Amino acid sequence: MASVTIPNRKSGSRLSPKARQRLNTVLMTLFTALVLFIFLLPLGYGIVTSLKTDTQVSSAGAPWYPASPVTFEYEGSEYDVYEVPVDGRTEQWALINKGRESSEFIDPQNAAAGLIPWDGRWRTLDQAWEWDPVWSNFVDAWNTINFPRLLGNTVFYAVLSTIGAVSSAALVAYGFARYNIPGKGTLFLIVMATIILPPAVTLVPTYAFFNRIGWVGTWWPLIVPQFFANGYNIFLLRQFFLGIPKALDEAAMIDGAGHFRIFWSVILPQAKAALLAVTLFHFFFAWNDFFGPLIYLAGNPDLYPITVGLNGFNGLYEGQDNLIQAASLTAAVIPLIVFFFAQKAFIQGVVITGVDK
Repeated sequence: MASVTIPNRKSGSRLSPKARQRLNTVLMTLFTALVLFIFLLPLGYGIVTSLKTDTQVSSAGAPWYPASPVTFEYEGSEYDVYEVPVDGRTEQWALINKGRESSEFIDPQNAAAGLIPWDGRWRTLDQAWEWDPVWSNFVDAWNTINFPRLLGNTVFYAVLSTIGAVSSAALVAYGFARYNIPGKGTLFLIVMATIILPPAVTLVPTYAFFNRIGWVGTWWPLIVPQFFANGYNIFLLRQFFLGIPKALDEAAMIDGAGHFRIFWSVILPQAKAALLAVTLFHFFFAWNDFFGPLIYLAGNPDLYPITVGLNGFNGLYEGQDNLIQAASLTAAVIPLIVFFFAQKAFIQGVVITGVDK
């Protein structure tokens, strides 16, 4: 008796490993693009809004991009241009005489032809718009709140506090990574505990202390504490320093190097990526810091950074979203430039600081 082979229907519907991998790649790419699009929506909204006038922002039926209504001058008067359906196509005609059921238009491309009657309700027509970005919003924002002074204050605060935060954290992290001292584990646990301590708990006593010594209204309460290290920065640098072979320290000691020479000539050159990551972390934090300067610089507007200055600008131009967005984008230019040029090293540093080599 001849045997009958029954085809496997399931095997025909299965994707090959190569096709499945390609499909997964496409789906992951689409998902990543969707997430990136959603993440960049606020930035896109800010850019578009910053290029509009007050009329463009508030006009009903205005397009999402910066645009102004198209108009046409006819016999010394300005008339709005509308999208008029004519014989299956759409023409841009200027509305001259408005009527209830019939109106008269003129073709801007052929004004010599005279008035054109059109049957229909003109209120149902869409107004024509043209691309019209307003770059002067950035100039107005720049001049209104004295951006050069605000940017200078912000750069001063961000750079000086970053130097203090990174240098002090590197020294403390080096001690935890290389020295065997009694109670080192307990000390490190205490340092890590400061990370989860809410700032609101220490706000009142800290402010009272700085006010007592006369530092309120100056830069000192914002800059001096940064020179006493931060638990988060210490943790990141310590993790990286632990991955540097101790054989390098021993070789340097044989050559007569002391502990500080080892730290300066051996550890720091090996930790450039980690140091850059911590530097950028703190630089962006200081650049965007609002609460600290608002509390300690109150009553001294000449020292305000960009964040506090923008807050005053928003209150002054409340309701004018175009100027507010223009000012905000201007303030974000320098951090974006810094991140653009340092993004490769920054991402590398973020990855390797948490990896044990």
